[in-house]
Amino acid sequence: MAQSLTLTITALRERVEAIFLNAGLNPVQATALTTVIVAGERDACKSHGIYRIEGALRTVKAGKVDPRAIPELQLNEGSAIVKVNAKRGFANAAFELGLPAFAKRTSEFGLAALVINDCTHFSALWPEVEAVTKEGLAALVMCPSYATVAPTGGNKPLLGTNPFAFGWPRKDAAPYVFDFATSVAARGEIELHRRSGRSLPQGWAIDAEGNPTTEPEAALAGAMLPFGGHKGSAIGTMIELLAGIMIGDLTSPEVLDYLGTTTLAPFHGELIIGMSPEAFAAGRPGDPFARAEKLFDAIVGQGARLPSQRRFAARQTSETQGIILTEAEVEQLDRLRELGLEAVS
Repeated sequence: MAQSLTLTITALRERVEAIFLNAGLNPVQATALTTVIVAGERDACKSHGIYRIEGALRTVKAGKVDPRAIPELQLNEGSAIVKVNAKRGFANAAFELGLPAFAKRTSEFGLAALVINDCTHFSALWPEVEAVTKEGLAALVMCPSYATVAPTGGNKPLLGTNPFAFGWPRKDAAPYVFDFATSVAARGEIELHRRSGRSLPQGWAIDAEGNPTTEPEAALAGAMLPFGGHKGSAIGTMIELLAGIMIGDLTSPEVLDYLGTTTLAPFHGELIIGMSPEAFAAGRPGDPFARAEKLFDAIVGQGARLPSQRRFAARQTSETQGIILTEAEVEQLDRLRELGLEAVS
């Protein structure tokens, strides 16, 4: 029987950070990447956990991201737009740099935006949404990807998976958070199906000829489909416009042209919009946070589940009982730490 290993969150963090540091990332980049990867494992989001380390290292080895980048904060006095140039580094480090000024401007103006340019996107958006909600702010976060999704009625990749996330702060509970790709499933989910030899559900993808397929290999060579048909296609296009064209960064087709492959982490920009519930509700009756709790209670009262509750439950388990890794996962971590960039093709 394969042996598993239970690690504390701190112990896993030390292992992951050591991998990145040994691979040549500076502490700014390594620490930020480690935070989001460990968060994925902690919250039982395997498609955004340690599985992603290899892709990050592959992108570094290909020279498509600067592992020693120092992001640069760009502030204009009196503006509600905070910009961070990632300097071709990972988006995570740029977000961490920009968050304090962005939160301050959002509280000051009631509404502000954080624009991250020239970054390599990595992993999920919900860690960023949660970081904004900790400041007592609501947030929308979005970014393009690379062209892997066919628009509704189309038969070739054009849009990205274009993740879209929202968070609402709660005073005595975990925030209300959702984070989803605007494709039916995240590309990482298809890759996990491929690795495990499982077929895809119907309606996830088409093959290179535009025919429906349940084969992961054919889906990866073809295109994914947007969720909700034309609705998901429209939202995905909106994200190309807002988080690509509007902020002067790459769209998903341009990202694919730049990378030449979907095996590397995508290089583009990111848009975070922050909102102060108190500022928007000022002068109106009622506390916006208390009113939100009534809505959440009504949802749960019907037997429905708020989004991210599975993640939060898994997080609580990880914090008290540790994170369980399989023997193969432990061996892979050891291999990546020992070999660094030589461990990836």
